Amino acid sequence: MDPQALILILAFVTLLIIGMPVAFALGISTFLAVLSIGTLPAPLQVSRTMATGIDSFPLLAIPFFVVAGELMSGGGMARRLLILAEGMVGRFRGGLAYVNTISCMMFGAISGSAAAAVSSIGGIMIPQMERAGYKREFGVAVTACSATTGLVIPPSNIMIVYAVVAQNVSIAAIFLAGFIPGAIMGTALMAASFFVLVRRPIAAPAPAAAAAPVPAASDATLSYATPGAVSEPSFLRKAIGALPSLILIIIVLGGILGGAFSATEAAAIAVAYAFILGVLIYRELPMSALPELLLRSAKTTGVVFLLIAASQAMAWILTRQQIPQAVADAMLSLSRSPIVLLLIINLTLLIVGTFMDMTPAVLIFTPIFLPVAVGLGMDPTHFGIVLIMNLCIGLCTPPVGTCLFIACGVGKTRIESASKAMIPFWIAMIVSLLLVTYVPWFATFLPRIAGWM
Repeated sequence: MDPQALILILAFVTLLIIGMPVAFALGISTFLAVLSIGTLPAPLQVSRTMATGIDSFPLLAIPFFVVAGELMSGGGMARRLLILAEGMVGRFRGGLAYVNTISCMMFGAISGSAAAAVSSIGGIMIPQMERAGYKREFGVAVTACSATTGLVIPPSNIMIVYAVVAQNVSIAAIFLAGFIPGAIMGTALMAASFFVLVRRPIAAPAPAAAAAPVPAASDATLSYATPGAVSEPSFLRKAIGALPSLILIIIVLGGILGGAFSATEAAAIAVAYAFILGVLIYRELPMSALPELLLRSAKTTGVVFLLIAASQAMAWILTRQQIPQAVADAMLSLSRSPIVLLLIINLTLLIVGTFMDMTPAVLIFTPIFLPVAVGLGMDPTHFGIVLIMNLCIGLCTPPVGTCLFIACGVGKTRIESASKAMIPFWIAMIVSLLLVTYVPWFATFLPRIAGWM
């Protein structure tokens, strides 16, 4: 290993260990590596690479989707999607768990944010499930794991980040590639709920909860009657109520796939649509809340773009020192079996996901592992879905699982207790990951028939 690569890796790992934010660790370690070259002006080179790294039109979609997610979270869409999910699966035994998963899938897909899905859906569903006799830790586990499916089902900010970093991946292609894997993951999570509830039946609701007045479906919380048949008119009304929220996916994806507008333009349209829906039609988001909403969006966007800029600088030094090629050669020297090498990549990413958030992990490990995957004959779009599914598992695992922390905060439970309840769901997510990894058809079928691959 050459001195620059050694300095880069040692500095980055050391800075992470002492608790420095990932973006600063990326930038400082890259600066030190460039400085050690000696023939380049380090400050100028790093700053120039960071600036050009975020000078990308597709990346403009990220702040728009962040704002759209905030508008959807506060604009009443989560509650309407819950009502629709209740009409779909609420009549089955253990229906609240399935309602939770489907609601998180729909809201996460519409907002593109797992954290927004946990806070919005979890804030309603976790207390409701506990009142219905489910264990609180179980409700937290279902919510935290289900929310991550929204990052696999488009539109998703992390897919845009991956497409930009991978360079030769179409945003439309990876959007389409996520539908079937996201559905597989959601189905696996519902199957895990079924098996957990078979082994540990739902407890009878507490007398006080049973005697409490049932709120109307139009209130901030939902009412769930004893499982029974759902009449067609009732379900139809629920579907009509949620239809304006679901239309957003049709507008965004239909416009991109039909060539009417780019992903960035689609994101801007999503903001306008979410504003009209939440502020003017549903009227659940007051105008006075918009300044704070925009401030939160600006902070989120700033963090994401700083990460992207710093990671692009690191990617430059990695490419210059041919580190990705060295990693590819080292892995291929271990084995020529695609099954073995893909298993090694999955294990590495699963470990990385436990201590690193999704965006920096995608930015750092895409240029390292993508050449290996391509060398094995794996399509870059397929690899992107596998990468994202790996890191989704990390969002609900300690010690740095964002969704796990938010769900525990909403559900007022300890991480240790929730982690035990999550074991069946982790298994379900890993099975889904392996299925998509070794059966490329699940990720490539829709992009191929649509002509994007």
